[in-house]
Amino acid sequence: MERYETEEQQVEAIKGFWKENGTAIIVGVGIALAGLFGWQQYNEMAIEGKETQSMAFQIALEGIDSEEGLSKASAFAKENTDSGYAILTSLVAAQKAVENKDFDAAKMHLNMAVSNSPSVAIADLAKVRLARVENQLGDTAGALATLDSVASASFSDQVQEIKGDIFLAIKEFDKAKEAYDLVLAEQPDNRIVEMKLSNLNYAATEAAGVAQ
Repeated sequence: MERYETEEQQVEAIKGFWKENGTAIIVGVGIALAGLFGWQQYNEMAIEGKETQSMAFQIALEGIDSEEGLSKASAFAKENTDSGYAILTSLVAAQKAVENKDFDAAKMHLNMAVSNSPSVAIADLAKVRLARVENQLGDTAGALATLDSVASASFSDQVQEIKGDIFLAIKEFDKAKEAYDLVLAEQPDNRIVEMKLSNLNYAATEAAGVAQ
């Protein structure tokens, strides 16, 4: 089974799978979630076998890049909160909003994804993305609180890396180093985090020099 290292890759996998397997929506979404994410709880998602709902989901997803795509996706998610389609739509809509630098809209979609999630693992995927958006909006405390609420161990490395980024930005260098070290303890070959740690050491040295 292929491993997806980031939540961005996971959401892209959902979109790619849908485009290739739209006609097999009811079986396909279940297989995609099980195969891509390894979530044994995927069968808890209440994906109803109504042709009109699956068609509406396909239209919402395929039209996400249109001028009114995000608003239509939001409306679809709100109208179908009792189905697994809602969270998939919200995740993709949030990603599109981030690409458009509409972080308020992204936050709304991700909160919807968390609220509609039937699974802890799926909710945690949305929370990791939500924390990034909250930090982008300047809500450092909110982002850290969201990260602290992530329960799935499979997201621990991503959680610690984002915490390191946040602590570095607010110049809490000791906490940033602790977070990055936790990532490297599990992923010793993570070159990106190694680079962040090097930049952290330089920033801390510079800050200490200014303080003197």
